[in-house]
Amino acid sequence: MLLLDRKSGAWRDSWFDQLPELLRDGDVLVLNDSRVIPARLFGVRPGSTGKVEVLLTEEAGEWEWRALTRPARRMAVGQELTFAAPGGGEPLQATVVAEGEFGERLLRFTPVDDFFARLELLGHVPLPPYIRRQDQPLDRERYQTVFARQRGSVAAPTAGLHFTPEILERIRARGVVITYLTLHVGLGTFQPVRVPDVSEIRLHTEPYSLPAETAEEVNRALLEGRRIVAGGTTTVRALEHCAQIGRMEPHTGTTNIFLYPSSRLNVVGALLTNFHLPQSTLLMLVSAFAGKDQTLAAYRHAVEAGYRFFSYGDCMFIA
Repeated sequence: MLLLDRKSGAWRDSWFDQLPELLRDGDVLVLNDSRVIPARLFGVRPGSTGKVEVLLTEEAGEWEWRALTRPARRMAVGQELTFAAPGGGEPLQATVVAEGEFGERLLRFTPVDDFFARLELLGHVPLPPYIRRQDQPLDRERYQTVFARQRGSVAAPTAGLHFTPEILERIRARGVVITYLTLHVGLGTFQPVRVPDVSEIRLHTEPYSLPAETAEEVNRALLEGRRIVAGGTTTVRALEHCAQIGRMEPHTGTTNIFLYPSSRLNVVGALLTNFHLPQSTLLMLVSAFAGKDQTLAAYRHAVEAGYRFFSYGDCMFIA
């Protein structure tokens, strides 16, 4: 774990198991408890031998999901799809009912008794594309945080992957309040930067939920001048979105908030985050919190020192 002081720009190398000692009595640590679903489906178009691949990205309504599809050119409105388990059993069936502005499709599934139970049988863990192997049964737990509870993400909130039950207990023993919110990780989190002017960037929306307990703990800490520590960039997005719309109260909604170096953050006082890709909106978010020059300098050190990047990589604590 790389430690970065955002005031001085100084950094030093450390280990994640030292995180409890870096937190203060009275801090509020907010974690994202979203759970990854087996969102990758393989199926067929009835009447055709062509195989299709679907990645569910967001639940859009009752029996409806936004999804990336392959091959996209064959997924016109009205196209029917069937997803069957290799060992048999009742399949899932869906119809393409709309095309989205980002190239995604809206699928409407035929109602079943328990959609998520069927997805557990038919779906595959949506491992990051740089992991060049098929998913395995162990991935269903390894690609989850130990506090994952609310089903809906298509990727793990990766800063949370570092935590173990023992580390969480040590953090509580320091007098830190641990509380949770939910932001289901979708395409908005990983959307690359494709335009030269950041004001033109529009992210996909992602659903979130701010529970009453978390809203209460965050509001009390802010009033008392205590620090809010965000476990991951998804937590930052949810908290800062709620502050931006003036709703630091229990509610659910969607956000496409985009934080970049000139953005003002109003809630988060410290951040635990993994290392992100160049020219990504996530790196811009980290730069919004720590400052662009200081963030890039820390990243240069991380590269030179051999830190691991991406989902299963190392992390950085910025305070």
